[in-house]
Amino acid sequence: MTTPAAPTRSFSQRLGVRLAFAFAISLLPLGVISGMQSRSLMDEARARSTAALLGETLLAAGPEARLIRGARVAAEALAITIPGLSDDSAQCSAALRRLQQGSADAYSYIAYIPASGDARCTSTGEAMDFSASSRLAAMAADPRPDTTVIRNGAASNASVLAFGHPVLDDAGRFLGYVTISMPHSVLENREPSQTGLTPNQLQPIALITFDAKGNILTSSTGMDDAPMRVPNDRELTDLANNVARTFTATSRIGNERIYAVFPLIDDTIFAIGSWPVVVAGSTFNLWVSPYFMPALMWMASLFVAMLASERLVTRHIRTLRRSITSFAAGNHRMDDLPMDDAAIEIRDVAESYLKMTDTILHDEAELENMVHQREVLLREVHHRVKNNLQLISSIMNMQMRQSHSKEAKVLMKGLQDRVMSLATIHRGLYQTSGLADVRADELLTDIVRQIIKMATGPGHAFDVSTHFDDLRLTPDQAVPMSLLLTEALTNAIKYAGTDAPGLPQISVSLRRDGETDAVLRIANSVMANPAPRVVDPGTGLGTQLLTAFGQQLGATSTTGTENGIYALEVRFTVRSLVEAEARANLAARSAEDDADADPAG
Repeated sequence: MTTPAAPTRSFSQRLGVRLAFAFAISLLPLGVISGMQSRSLMDEARARSTAALLGETLLAAGPEARLIRGARVAAEALAITIPGLSDDSAQCSAALRRLQQGSADAYSYIAYIPASGDARCTSTGEAMDFSASSRLAAMAADPRPDTTVIRNGAASNASVLAFGHPVLDDAGRFLGYVTISMPHSVLENREPSQTGLTPNQLQPIALITFDAKGNILTSSTGMDDAPMRVPNDRELTDLANNVARTFTATSRIGNERIYAVFPLIDDTIFAIGSWPVVVAGSTFNLWVSPYFMPALMWMASLFVAMLASERLVTRHIRTLRRSITSFAAGNHRMDDLPMDDAAIEIRDVAESYLKMTDTILHDEAELENMVHQREVLLREVHHRVKNNLQLISSIMNMQMRQSHSKEAKVLMKGLQDRVMSLATIHRGLYQTSGLADVRADELLTDIVRQIIKMATGPGHAFDVSTHFDDLRLTPDQAVPMSLLLTEALTNAIKYAGTDAPGLPQISVSLRRDGETDAVLRIANSVMANPAPRVVDPGTGLGTQLLTAFGQQLGATSTTGTENGIYALEVRFTVRSLVEAEARANLAARSAEDDADADPAG
């Protein structure tokens, strides 16, 4: 009978995992909705953070923007009024000086530069020649306001931001331009009270202004340091538009910063402020995934589902499984199952299991009792048969003593030996048999001992050796094999002899041969000139009995003499005990049917 292969067991087949998966599927729509809501809130928070960062940047750039706008307005106003003052250089210079002094040192130099380049109206009162200035040529070619960085101003000998505005006559002809220089030191060294920011707010921001051509105009960290503060992956010309925006990028010195860009003067001057991510992250956390918290809650719900299934279901099922496995392994001691806190359905299963085990144990007890009774009856049958055979032997012994014929006595002696052999067999079956199997080593050992005991007498002894493997035989094979052994051993005793000093040798063995076969061997030593044997084919009652018993056993036999030893070997196939049990059950049912059908019963 082939044992079915054990089913594969994997982690995904566990009840807790499957329940968690089912909960995950059921909670997935809620997770999606929660993720969408989180995304909406995150977008709103991002918009607010963007506005907050732009506002902080605008607040930081406010003073600088006011100075720049003021300078441009002043340049535009001078461009309108300067034609009426330019004829009198002294008066014009005095007016520019007053404007410069009233700017609280915000302006370092103011001048009107005519188209000829001979500037006589200056805030310093000194005439200067700008005829070779490229800025004058560019202003004459394209008369429009400009803002230029001059690293070394001619008048101030310092880095300045120059604001220029063309001066035109009524016909629109270019007469010259007005320039106002603002030192970069004024823009870089502002006090917090001037900007409206606290020192902590001022510290992290780096504010840079630039024009539409990407030229850096001012920097709160210094003009020398300004080129390293701009984004590494973007050009300033790409940022020169009227759209305010924020983004994160790496600066040219390798620091990750958050940038805010907005126009100070439309299409002309722009400001870019940068904040370290660490500082801005507290109010400008744009990079946390909106799905992080919903995913975390979803995974937490799976964990809770697995814990709940473990607490409510799985641990009770494991308790049941351990009890069932122990019961199946033969441990019929049933302890109470701790199911007081289990669900009603699981308690019902446990109670049904306990009832089932009680029924099985009760049925097994009845079955064992029935088997024991049948075995007792079978032993009683063998015992009574043995007693009857011994009674027959005693009657035959009485008859032999009354007989006067020697031949009759010899014949009756042979019959008596066979009857006693049968009695010995049944006595062995009585002592060793179960319901469907017989231990061959116990049975054959007893038969050999009884036969040798009966045959041994004064001057008639033997050297006997035996070996029997532990074989379980059915009664259908044990009885004919015992009878065959009795007949063969009787013949071996009858014809055993030896030419050498010592006792005649007799050996009996039963050995396994392969998985299903067995070999019974009876051997005896013989003299050089032995008498004719009873087992010769076709002669004698012994030969006929050996042949009949061999057929009942389903065996093949061989005989031969070698080195003064005559041996009989009987090879047969050991029948399965399952077949014997089936035959025994069939016989028991037939006997019960016969008893039911018998009216006298």
